[in-house]
Order: sequence, then structure tokens, then C-alpha cells
Amino acid sequence: MKNESILKKEFQKKDVERLRNLMKGKYGEKTRSSVGFSKADKHYEEGDVWKSDGRTWTIKDGIKQNITKLDKAKKTHIMPLLCPKCSKLMKRVDKPYYNTSKHCLNCHAKFEDQLKKEGKYEEHYNKINDKIIDKRIEEFKVFVEEKLRESNDSFISENGEVEKWIGKLDKDRVMEYVELVSDKLNTFKS
Repeated sequence: MKNESILKKEFQKKDVERLRNLMKGKYGEKTRSSVGFSKADKHYEEGDVWKSDGRTWTIKDGIKQNITKLDKAKKTHIMPLLCPKCSKLMKRVDKPYYNTSKHCLNCHAKFEDQLKKEGKYEEHYNKINDKIIDKRIEEFKVFVEEKLRESNDSFISENGEVEKWIGKLDKDRVMEYVELVSDKLNTFKS
């Protein structure tokens, strides 16, 4: 008997097409077509807003974009290419001044010089410091209120043992301390 290999299976049309595609270098070509259901595509224009898959979408500058809750916050911290006040190129050093005053370092220096000439610089500086102190007092009160809401019934030691604690915090005494600290911080205001 001769060494003939007998092919027991016939090639189907898709197999032949696949081999032809491989020989031609068309590795990703389809060898068969399929039928299925697809949604009708909706075409949207510039500025349209729609909801799809639980998200809100829009088209800005020809690009489909997702609208999130943080878009407004992002816009406040994105520094423009040019200063809105003097139209000069903004640099990395201008970022903190843009975040607080919405202009570059040079414009901020000119603004402060003008305040000094008018004798209003100290008042302006004190107003900024007062706002910072008020913000710190508010953050401290919120922090203490959150800590008072936490459970302190048990404690996990360094050994991994759970220790049960008896007793509660004296909330009135804590609030007295908060007021004392707030009053002390208020003395730093002008």
C-alpha cells in the first residue's frame, strides 16, 4: 500500500474561503455572513443631550462626550491657555493664582500693587484670612460631628483581640470643647 493520505472529511465553503484569505494575507476577513438584530442608529447634532445606558451624553466640538456630576468642578480647575485679563500666555506658576483669582501671577501682582496704593491691601488680606479661619472652624465642627456618630463600643487591639468598652462619650463636654476651640480660632481673625 502506498503512503497516501486519505482525507476523510470534505472541506466546506467557509474552510476554503478561510484558507484563501490566509494565503492572501487577509487574516481578519470574514468567511460567512450572519443575520441578526441591531438597533436603529440615531444621529445627533452638535449640542444635543440624550440618555443611553444610564448615562447622559452630548456632542461638543464634534466629539461624543459623557456628562458627569463633576463637569462643573473640572471646568473651574482647568487653566486656560491665555490669561482672561491680560491675554498673555499662562504658565505653570500661574495655576494657583488662576484657581483663586482667575488671572495670572502678573495680573495678581498688579492687583495687589493697586490695593497697596489705595491703602486697601491690609483689609483685603485680612478678609482672605478670615475666610480661611471660618472654613477651618466649619471643617473642625463637621469632623467632630462625624466622630461623635461613630460607634465606640469595641476596639481591636494590636493582637487582633476585640475589646468591649463600657461607657459613652460625654457629648455635652465635647461640644463645649468645640466651642472653646472655635472661640480661640476666632481670636485670630482681624
